[in-house]
Amino acid sequence: MVEQDLSLNPFELAVYVFTNRKHDKLKVLYWHRNGFCLWQKRLEAEKFPWVKPSHHGVQQITLQQFEWLLEGMDIWRNKPHKTLEFHNVS
Repeated sequence: MVEQDLSLNPFELAVYVFTNRKHDKLKVLYWHRNGFCLWQKRLEAEKFPWVKPSHHGVQQITLQQFEWLLEGMDIWRNKPHKTLEFHNVS
């Protein structure tokens, strides 16, 4: 898919991140020395923020943005998680 659909070199020093339609799973593919590594993260209740479907093509992000994406931050709208407001402790 990386090579044929995206016209990119899967052996580059890069991490390719994909999501499913429900955006509750991420798959990460990269080449490491002598083979491909593939890992998945599945969320139990939330969704990963993802670029809108109208934006086609490849999005490049930094390592810090990738970490934010894994934590649930919407890096495309630059919005942090919602602030929780409490009125008492117990």
